Amino acid sequence: MNIRPARVGDVPSIQELIRTFADRKLMIRRSPGELYESIREFFVAVDDDGRIIGCAALHVFWEDLAELKCLAVAQHSQGLGVGRRLVEACWKSAAELEIKTVFTLTYVADFFERCGFHRIDKAELPHKIWNECVRCPLFPNCTEIALVRTTEVAVPTANGVLATAGA
Repeated sequence: MNIRPARVGDVPSIQELIRTFADRKLMIRRSPGELYESIREFFVAVDDDGRIIGCAALHVFWEDLAELKCLAVAQHSQGLGVGRRLVEACWKSAAELEIKTVFTLTYVADFFERCGFHRIDKAELPHKIWNECVRCPLFPNCTEIALVRTTEVAVPTANGVLATAGA
C-alpha cells in the first residue's frame, strides 16, 4: 500500500468511496466539481494493484486551524492501518504548513482518539466550520463528535474558546 497526494484522475474513485459512506449517512456527499476543486487537499491510499482503497483531506480554515475530513476506507481494507496512515499523512501536511491544530467531526471517535485526537465540545470550534453542515441529511440533528489534535497544550479561556500554549 502507498499513500500519495491525490491526482485529478483519482476523483471518480474518491467520489465512489465517499458515496458509499454518504449513502449510510456517515459523510456528506461530494460532487465531482467539489472534488476537482479541492483535489490538492486529498491524499489517497493505493493498493498493490493500483486501486484506490482510501482517501482523506486536509482543509485549511485559518493560519492555525485545519480540518481532517472525507476519511473513507474501502470496506475490504478496513482494519489494515489504511485509515491511520491517511490520518498521519494529513497530520504531516498540517505540520509542513505550520498548522498546529487539526480537528475532525466523526461518528468513530475511538479511531481518532487512537490517532492522537481528543474530544472537545463542538461549541469550541469556530462558527465558520459549519458551512458544510447544512448540506448534511442529519442537519440540524447531528450527533457527530468533535475531536482535535494539536502540537500545543490546550488552555481554556474565560469565554470558553480553545486557546493554546507552547507544550
